[in-house]
Amino acid sequence: MADKRTILHVDMDAFFASAELTRHPEWRGKPVIVGSGPHERGVVSTCSYEARRFGVHSAMPSRTAYQLCPSAIFTYPDMAFYQELSDKAFEVFSHYSPYIEGVSVDEAFLDITGTIHLFGTAERLGEALRSEVYQSCGVTCSVGIAPNRLLAKIGSEQKKPNGLTLMPFESAAIAAFLAPQPLGVLWGVGKKTAEALRRYGIATCGDVQRLVGAGAQGLERLTSLLGEAAAQGLAEAAFGKSDNRVYWKEGEEKSVSREHTFDEDEADREVVRSRYLELVEQVGYRFRKETRWARTAKLKIRNADFSTSTRQLPFPAPARDDQAFRAAALALFDREWPEHVRRTIRLIGFGVTNFQNAPDAKGPMLFANPEDAAREKRERLSQALDALRARGLM
Repeated sequence: MADKRTILHVDMDAFFASAELTRHPEWRGKPVIVGSGPHERGVVSTCSYEARRFGVHSAMPSRTAYQLCPSAIFTYPDMAFYQELSDKAFEVFSHYSPYIEGVSVDEAFLDITGTIHLFGTAERLGEALRSEVYQSCGVTCSVGIAPNRLLAKIGSEQKKPNGLTLMPFESAAIAAFLAPQPLGVLWGVGKKTAEALRRYGIATCGDVQRLVGAGAQGLERLTSLLGEAAAQGLAEAAFGKSDNRVYWKEGEEKSVSREHTFDEDEADREVVRSRYLELVEQVGYRFRKETRWARTAKLKIRNADFSTSTRQLPFPAPARDDQAFRAAALALFDREWPEHVRRTIRLIGFGVTNFQNAPDAKGPMLFANPEDAAREKRERLSQALDALRARGLM
């Protein structure tokens, strides 16, 4: 039996839009959309809660967002600024636990099992964290506290924005809490999956609980609808069963990655590709905070049926510039999702790994390598762009 843990999930509320409000307080209370321009081909990265009331959401084409909310303030993403604010927030997180798993620039899991006693209760710890994030960063966050990852994630969504939810910890109470919840609250259950199950009278976690409780026959029915792996995953999730580990990195950073989970299952390849390239830019900026080179690029895709694909590709030479990262990222993406292939996904991620401290591990050479000059030029360009990002000019 796994050790009992207490997991905290923290989610920064509409992070990119909230970050912009720290620089533009005059925008407060107005619909703000971060992403491509209103008449450009591109998508919404995120938007303020005022814009969400008009039906705007992340990954929506910006032109559609403009049609829904023509009065909105559109602004381009400033990844360097968001990363700096994220770094400040993660520094705050470290005041509450040494075990932190960053999921993206605006989301993290913390194992607070060993630090609760410093605050008296888990709830007091969570409230202190939320307060310090706001004082240090000027943005709000929502927190969920639970015995595992799934429930902590669900908890952080319950009282958004700027809320805290302490989830039940006992099996019976967990099942009772989840029973009336729509299946969409569970990881991997997107809009299309939920609609498909609803046609068979399966709309809530309680419906799945009753099927599973009916014995092998009920699970067989679920398997016939979803497939074995997805049915088993859904059966466990409906009862709140999940991994209770936080995958933190000890010592030297072994990889740099960013992920994005879409609000709904996404079948538009161009929408996914656009968000994916934003992640590539974020990884590059974060990676160049230190002097190092990566040897391998990684792609992660989670499908609507719960299955996850990961692919790796070595760089032609150790790399740290945007051009090399983008080329490898697109090669992986096009290989995994060719054009004209239909596919529906839930999550997309990009990362780099296998680091070294010099661009060439072979040591000094007698003659200059012409590739070195080209590489150094690309690196200087990336560093110049980083400087512009840091000043909010990109």
